Amino acid sequence: MSRWQIIRDGHAVAWDVIPGDTHTDDIEMAGFGCAQVVTYGMTEDGFLLEHHPVFPTLRTRPNNTHASYQMAIPADHLPRLTAGGEMLAETLLRAELDGTLYLETTAADGTLKMAHRCYPSAQKRLCFERITVRNTSCVPVSLDITAPDRVLGRDMGPMGINLIEYSTDFAPVTLMPGAEYTYSIAISGRVANEGIPTEDADDALRDRRETVCRLTEPMQLDTGNQTLDTMFRFAKLRAGESIFDTRFGYGKLHAPGGFSYYAATWCNDQVEYAGPYFAYTGDPVLLDAAMNAYRMYIPFMCDAYLPIPSSVIAEGVDFWNGAGDRGDAAMYLYGASRYALTTGNRDIAEELLGAIEWCAEYCERQKNAAGVIASDADELENRFPAGDANLCTSTLTYAGLLGLAALERAFGCEDKAALFEARADALAAAIEAHFGYALHGMETYRYYDGCEKLRSWICMPLCVGLYGRTRGTVDALCSEYLMKPDGFLTEEGSVTIWDRSTLYALRGIFASGETETALDLLLRYSTNRLLGERVPYAVEAYPEGGRRQLSGESALYCKVITEGLLCMIPTGLHSFTIKPTLPQGLDHLYLRNIRAHGASFDVLLEREGWRVVRADGTVLGEGTNGVMGEITV
Repeated sequence: MSRWQIIRDGHAVAWDVIPGDTHTDDIEMAGFGCAQVVTYGMTEDGFLLEHHPVFPTLRTRPNNTHASYQMAIPADHLPRLTAGGEMLAETLLRAELDGTLYLETTAADGTLKMAHRCYPSAQKRLCFERITVRNTSCVPVSLDITAPDRVLGRDMGPMGINLIEYSTDFAPVTLMPGAEYTYSIAISGRVANEGIPTEDADDALRDRRETVCRLTEPMQLDTGNQTLDTMFRFAKLRAGESIFDTRFGYGKLHAPGGFSYYAATWCNDQVEYAGPYFAYTGDPVLLDAAMNAYRMYIPFMCDAYLPIPSSVIAEGVDFWNGAGDRGDAAMYLYGASRYALTTGNRDIAEELLGAIEWCAEYCERQKNAAGVIASDADELENRFPAGDANLCTSTLTYAGLLGLAALERAFGCEDKAALFEARADALAAAIEAHFGYALHGMETYRYYDGCEKLRSWICMPLCVGLYGRTRGTVDALCSEYLMKPDGFLTEEGSVTIWDRSTLYALRGIFASGETETALDLLLRYSTNRLLGERVPYAVEAYPEGGRRQLSGESALYCKVITEGLLCMIPTGLHSFTIKPTLPQGLDHLYLRNIRAHGASFDVLLEREGWRVVRADGTVLGEGTNGVMGEITV
């Protein structure tokens, strides 16, 4: 039985604590001014609740990728409740996650019940813990709090002295039987010459709930499977919330999070993963953050065709390229072309077209003698070998060239469209000739020349519509060499699982038509991530990464539905293809309020077939399960 259960029609998950059980977890939440990581649970020493705020616009030295000012705050560094002059010992009864963290506890002697709710400010460098105390005894109880030093952290940074402080609105009170008292603790970050950020805790909670609603309103998924629908809802939240204000004119930036990655953008997480997903939401904040990420790479594109950096960091004032060329131009070519097409916004497409063309030319210049695209590494940044030319870089280039051809056609440039389509065709043939390979008797792909081990990224051809080796590739992914209960091993014989390649694999298996296999894997994965021991989001990797719940992986989870199960691929600013197949394990699949290609529409998939219906009721297209259709909105 899973530790967590779905409640409130899929809007939350809950853990009812069994007496004597010990378990801890953490959850990251974010607003424009801060990220708030809260660790909670029960240990052998009792109730655990610790805060770890991160302030991306407060920088440390050296001002590098990891320089967001942050600190882990031990519980005794914040005010703690006392009852009758004695420190209160609490026992956790229940935890709920609904975009906030809600914890119900009881005093050891049973006289008091407490409710803690933790959440970040939507706008400011503030995060909150809101506490309600109820007297369940038959006698009055006097309440007070401890008074630790108000300043929690004081450190020199490149912009001045960084300060982390707490404040509280608590006032000593005698709580009568049956009565309640609510107070809050706010943790703030600032530079020394700034005023302390302030906000009413109740107003901040209302704004946080509005943020959760805003991010989960687009693309309402209804499959009749509560686990799948709820996991999708949580994935939309995690993918969309990790956006932070920056200075120096770069505006809001989406970032992975996970203690390390803020106020910066990456060619894989933001450009390749998140941007194309954001284009389906129509959300102005998400679209703005995606555009800012794409814009930040354009100054690095020059006539000498030097590699673009892997990451633009520190609020846009520096870059990181420690792994060399990871195929970053291919990531940009793929992500930016799909983003531009899916938004349906001609101005956006025109602004990005030159950069996308530059990336196509850069990739063309990286072709080796075999006709595939060379790169120094891949997104795993030399953690695992990738040879001189890897399968990811070439397949992303292939799909990006097709996206660019569609963009050129949207602007009436037929000659350019034909050129890029011809390059894509030639690259597809080269991918088959160079990477097509038999391993363990299965006709699949080798990840690079000389690679004799199966890799999870052999899924990539399936993700971009190259289905010539579908059977062998699906068999290889699902074999004892790669598939584990938690996902797919990065490389056979290793112990490392990266959710990003697992989610790409699920997407590719769905898109290739192996629907029943894919659904079984997706449900198992979703149950584990949503309701297991590390919840409620996709993770980065483990053992490496400590199962950090980075935001880009949640965007990839959403794309399992849009680009995998529904197989939606943009073909123009106002058109896309769709090839949905309803698995036997689902009665239906409705994806409502998709905001893409300049319109709002629903995809309705039932056993009898599929329909795409615009918001005004117009049926834009319909067809048979497993048969592709072209939709113009």
